[in-house]
Amino acid sequence: DLSGFITYNQIKTYEKITGKLCATPRELSTSKNSNLKKHLDRCHANTKLTERDASGKKRKRGEDESAGKSQTKQQKLSFSRSAVLLEPREVRRQVAEYVVEDMLPLSTVNSPAFKKFVCKIPTNASNDKELKKTLDAQQYVSTTADIWSANNKSFMGVTKAAILEDIFSQYGLTNDKVTACVTDNESNLVKAFKEHQQQQVESEEEVEGDGEVEFTDLHSVLTADDDTQHGLCVLPPHHRCAAHTLNLIANNEVVNWLVSNPESRAVYRSATAKCSALWTKASRSTVASECLEEVSDRKLIVPTVTRWNSFYNAYARITEMPLTDINSLCTQLQIKCMNDREYQFLKECCAIMKPFTVALDILQGEDTCFYGTLQPTLEVLMAKTLVMKNGLSQMTTGLPEVIVGAIKTRFATTIDSKDALLAAVSLPKFKLRWVKEEARRDHIKFLLTTECRSLTTEEPTALMPDALNLLLPARMTFFPLMYSPMPRLMCPCQWKQR
Repeated sequence: DLSGFITYNQIKTYEKITGKLCATPRELSTSKNSNLKKHLDRCHANTKLTERDASGKKRKRGEDESAGKSQTKQQKLSFSRSAVLLEPREVRRQVAEYVVEDMLPLSTVNSPAFKKFVCKIPTNASNDKELKKTLDAQQYVSTTADIWSANNKSFMGVTKAAILEDIFSQYGLTNDKVTACVTDNESNLVKAFKEHQQQQVESEEEVEGDGEVEFTDLHSVLTADDDTQHGLCVLPPHHRCAAHTLNLIANNEVVNWLVSNPESRAVYRSATAKCSALWTKASRSTVASECLEEVSDRKLIVPTVTRWNSFYNAYARITEMPLTDINSLCTQLQIKCMNDREYQFLKECCAIMKPFTVALDILQGEDTCFYGTLQPTLEVLMAKTLVMKNGLSQMTTGLPEVIVGAIKTRFATTIDSKDALLAAVSLPKFKLRWVKEEARRDHIKFLLTTECRSLTTEEPTALMPDALNLLLPARMTFFPLMYSPMPRLMCPCQWKQR
């Protein structure tokens, strides 16, 4: 019995071991030219050696051999690995990093080969199931849709209607559940919703007859042409995006008036041309950036074509600089200097369009942009714009009236919409504070009381977030009379006392 015997791994670990088989302990080397094995063969050849494990138990020879074989046997490497499922958002992030880090053109993602490669990436489809589960738990939902042309190919209106209907049916969204679908003002989308709206069936009047039965040819119904089946594609109610509509007003009606008005045509073109030259120089030249830092401690804002608010911010940043500093910068950059008339024109345009930009920021928000926000925002926007018509020069006289007229034209159906009025007055932060006319106030009260009386059952409403606290201070000034502090409600213990 070798009580002090150590395993092969222990022999490799220590350089020397102390032998316990001999009467006198001795140290034996375990290096490459070891004398341990020679000593065991010469002096202890007849001794049966058994190994003890870490717990002190004896191990049999067969177990020792099998253990030695298992330890000395080379492990087989497995190169098969289970596919790692990625979230769709992770795939999009990786693709974006790939394009940005390698400085590839954005057209790379439109390549058919690249699309085929990305489709082979295994993704986690649980998000789709979770989305369907969430939608099933909701009583009503609203949707948004956006379909655009690609590679000089556009979709017909009927094709878009079929695509939208297929998406709605895929997620179990019926017309009774979808309250509205919001899209931009793209003509094909508007036409698709206009031609495939659900027709309101008038209630049939009870007519006293002689009880005759009318028969219908079943064969003609089943073998009807495709044209008769055209009306089967039904889409939910349609709403145009309010933020996109305001962008169109600024880019179309406002610009067209400035270009066609004799008093503003020349100054508008010259002022915008000089501003564009400043933006180009400041964004493409390091020398121009250094000159700008010497004149002003703020950089110029380069506008984005698809966002009108960026143009306002860019013009406003220039008008914040004194005219002398602007001309000094233009002189250093070899650009035509701006005169007093052009500078005054830019300042008046920014002052007139200031409420317009605030309203646009409110309507394109994410946290507090309820449907009930639309009506009060439009009303306050028109009132604030008309206030700016006093004290204007001949260059901009008439511009506030043009903006208000465009709002009334493009939002004609919304301003008189019953649903929009009820949504506004039922929103706690607005109620009737935004309505000035007494007759209109009484009309809205009548609509609200009538709607409340028509409800047969009380349905629990989800608690909305405190939208008042989420608004930015700059936007709170847009509704000066609507943000008065609400009186503190009585606690339940005071109810019995009252």
